[in-house]
Amino acid sequence: MAEEFNPDLVSVIDEDGVEHIFEELDRIETDNGRYVALLPVFDEADDIIDDDGEIIILQVEEENGETFLAPIEDQKVFDEIGKIFEERLQDLFFEEE
Repeated sequence: MAEEFNPDLVSVIDEDGVEHIFEELDRIETDNGRYVALLPVFDEADDIIDDDGEIIILQVEEENGETFLAPIEDQKVFDEIGKIFEERLQDLFFEEE
Protein backbone atom coordinates (compact mmCIF):
# COMPACT_ATOMS: atom_id res chain seq x y z
CA MET A 1 0.00 0.00 0.00
CA ALA A 2 1.42 3.38 -1.00
CA GLU A 3 1.96 6.06 1.63
CA GLU A 4 -0.17 9.15 1.33
CA PHE A 5 1.54 12.51 1.01
CA ASN A 6 0.46 14.95 3.69
CA PRO A 7 2.26 18.28 3.60
CA ASP A 8 3.43 19.89 6.83
CA LEU A 9 1.13 22.89 7.22
CA VAL A 10 2.00 25.87 9.38
CA SER A 11 -0.46 28.52 10.54
CA VAL A 12 1.03 32.01 10.94
CA ILE A 13 -0.86 34.96 12.39
CA ASP A 14 0.50 38.29 11.16
CA GLU A 15 0.73 41.56 13.09
CA ASP A 16 -2.83 42.44 11.97
CA GLY A 17 -4.24 39.21 13.43
CA VAL A 18 -4.82 37.64 10.00
CA GLU A 19 -4.10 33.90 9.73
CA HIS A 20 -2.02 32.63 6.80
CA ILE A 21 -1.45 28.96 5.99
CA PHE A 22 1.88 27.76 4.60
CA GLU A 23 3.39 24.45 3.59
CA GLU A 24 6.72 23.88 5.31
CA LEU A 25 9.14 22.88 2.57
CA ASP A 26 12.32 22.59 4.59
CA ARG A 27 13.98 23.58 7.84
CA ILE A 28 17.61 24.09 8.77
CA GLU A 29 19.67 24.96 11.81
CA THR A 30 22.91 26.96 11.62
CA ASP A 31 25.18 28.72 14.10
CA ASN A 32 22.94 31.79 13.64
CA GLY A 33 19.66 30.04 14.46
CA ARG A 34 16.83 27.89 13.13
CA TYR A 35 15.00 28.71 9.89
CA VAL A 36 12.08 27.43 7.81
CA ALA A 37 11.21 27.73 4.13
CA LEU A 38 7.47 28.13 3.58
CA LEU A 39 5.19 28.22 0.56
CA PRO A 40 1.75 29.88 0.81
CA VAL A 41 -1.29 27.58 0.64
CA PHE A 42 -4.44 28.95 -0.98
CA ASP A 43 -8.05 27.77 -1.00
CA GLU A 44 -9.13 29.70 -4.09
CA ALA A 45 -7.86 28.91 -7.60
CA ASP A 46 -7.56 32.62 -8.47
CA ASP A 47 -5.25 33.15 -5.50
CA ILE A 48 -3.03 30.29 -6.68
CA ILE A 49 -2.83 31.78 -10.18
CA ASP A 50 -2.09 35.29 -8.86
CA ASP A 51 0.66 34.10 -6.48
CA ASP A 52 4.24 34.76 -7.55
CA GLY A 53 5.44 31.42 -6.16
CA GLU A 54 8.00 33.07 -3.91
CA ILE A 55 9.22 31.02 -0.97
CA ILE A 56 8.97 32.69 2.44
CA ILE A 57 12.01 32.25 4.71
CA LEU A 58 11.53 32.94 8.41
CA GLN A 59 13.56 32.50 11.57
CA VAL A 60 12.26 30.25 14.34
CA GLU A 61 12.46 32.05 17.68
CA GLU A 62 11.51 31.13 21.21
CA GLU A 63 10.43 33.50 23.93
CA ASN A 64 9.00 32.60 27.34
CA GLY A 65 8.66 28.97 26.26
CA GLU A 66 6.62 29.89 23.17
CA THR A 67 7.83 29.29 19.61
CA PHE A 68 7.10 31.81 16.87
CA LEU A 69 8.31 32.75 13.39
CA ALA A 70 9.91 36.10 12.64
CA PRO A 71 11.48 37.84 9.65
CA ILE A 72 15.25 37.66 9.31
CA GLU A 73 16.41 41.21 10.03
CA ASP A 74 20.07 40.86 8.97
CA GLN A 75 20.34 40.98 5.16
CA LYS A 76 23.65 39.08 5.16
CA VAL A 77 22.14 36.25 7.22
CA PHE A 78 19.01 36.27 5.02
CA ASP A 79 21.13 35.97 1.86
CA GLU A 80 23.18 33.14 3.40
CA ILE A 81 20.11 31.20 4.54
CA GLY A 82 18.33 31.85 1.22
CA LYS A 83 21.30 30.38 -0.67
CA ILE A 84 21.25 27.26 1.52
CA PHE A 85 17.51 26.74 0.96
CA GLU A 86 17.90 27.43 -2.77
CA GLU A 87 20.50 24.66 -3.05
CA ARG A 88 18.47 22.23 -0.94
CA LEU A 89 15.19 22.90 -2.76
CA GLN A 90 16.62 23.16 -6.28
CA ASP A 91 15.58 19.64 -7.24
CA LEU A 92 12.04 20.35 -6.13
CA PHE A 93 11.55 23.59 -8.09
CA PHE A 94 14.01 23.75 -10.97
CA GLU A 95 14.29 21.51 -13.98
CA GLU A 96 17.68 20.29 -15.09
CA GLU A 97 18.71 21.38 -18.55
